[in-house]
Amino acid sequence: MADWTQFPKDLLALIAKKLDSQINTIRFRSVCSAWRSSISPKSQTLYRFPILPNDAFSYSTSGFYLSKRTIYLIRLPNNESSWLIKVEQIEENGNGFSPVRVNLLCPLSNFPLVSYLSTRALDFWDFRVSELGVEYVLQYINSNPDMFFNADVGNLYMEKVALADLNVGIHDYVLLTIHVSGKLVLFRSGDKNWTIIGDLRSPYDDVLLYDGKFYAVDSTGRTVLVHIDEKLDVVAESLFGGDKKCLVELNGELMLIDMYMNMSNEDDLNNEGNDLTAMMIYFVLERTVKFKVYKLDWELHKWIEVKSLGDKVLFWADNCVFSALASDLPGCKGSCIYFTDNFYPHKIDTASWMDNNIGVYSLEDDKVLRFDDDPSCSKMFRPPDWVTSRVQNVSNLCLLLLVLNFPSFHSIRTQFVYFDSF
Repeated sequence: MADWTQFPKDLLALIAKKLDSQINTIRFRSVCSAWRSSISPKSQTLYRFPILPNDAFSYSTSGFYLSKRTIYLIRLPNNESSWLIKVEQIEENGNGFSPVRVNLLCPLSNFPLVSYLSTRALDFWDFRVSELGVEYVLQYINSNPDMFFNADVGNLYMEKVALADLNVGIHDYVLLTIHVSGKLVLFRSGDKNWTIIGDLRSPYDDVLLYDGKFYAVDSTGRTVLVHIDEKLDVVAESLFGGDKKCLVELNGELMLIDMYMNMSNEDDLNNEGNDLTAMMIYFVLERTVKFKVYKLDWELHKWIEVKSLGDKVLFWADNCVFSALASDLPGCKGSCIYFTDNFYPHKIDTASWMDNNIGVYSLEDDKVLRFDDDPSCSKMFRPPDWVTSRVQNVSNLCLLLLVLNFPSFHSIRTQFVYFDSF
């Protein structure tokens, strides 16, 4: 049997540089003390930023801090069922200095499932855990979420945030997001103010960190590489088409998802009934009617349409897009996109928020379905019996997936605690 404590230190260092997620770092550090000492745990720092657009506020009393949200897939070894969960790290009081707590959210939104304040730990021996994606949200410092209409108002214009770790020092980073004007804005560690990038042919829809570099797409599909010195290089020309665009990495490729929206038709109104609420929604809200997916041709600087995703499933969340294998999600079909723009008022009083608001689009069938039409698939967002049965109350579940102990490569022990304590 191999003695992993004698593994060459230079090879350990090379492996450590390739670790791209907190959960992989924890797994690496859990092998033995020699491996643990070869790499530091991922920083839990919640960076602070001044108010946009460069107002003269003190970091300690005003501005934003960055909270991290990680999407995990938890499965049984036999793949009979799975659970998608979003874990949010947030400051207790939002003042930039208070302890960090963790909340559980719906993976496709900021809809809270349970707030976790307990430090009680649970041990899981038979689960498979994988990280599907990470999103960052700028939260207001010294703000009370109860002051707002909903929790989303507390983030920066509800726009997506991309964060790049420069690996130069402990706190060397660059942040890219979208200003309320539709322009791109940068913040570099050490800067006192945000930098607004003047280029604006059309308002930007999305930003993404791909292969260590920033990319942004505007409402026409025009896509640019954003350098940290504010220079922009066009990597794809406009394709127009749908109403909202986002970027995602899939199978190592840079992809674009184009969302098409339309007003509800008369059949939809008739199905919802004739009550006042349904009529108001009919005349005010748009619904998603289809998607198109594209892959970037780097040589032609052009988006090429993709007709199928194979066994892959895409999830368009509020602040990120992530993917999973349909075969890892019992009841789910490949080449589908899950999203939260649909709203079904006729069931709002009788079913959960998730079932009423999550839509499913089949790329191959070109059809939008209601998420709750398939009960076996809708279960993946709810705590399954094999999770809740291990605790007296689901609210006592502790903070997920931050420490993994490996007795061997064939048996993984997952412990739920606040932080990496090794």
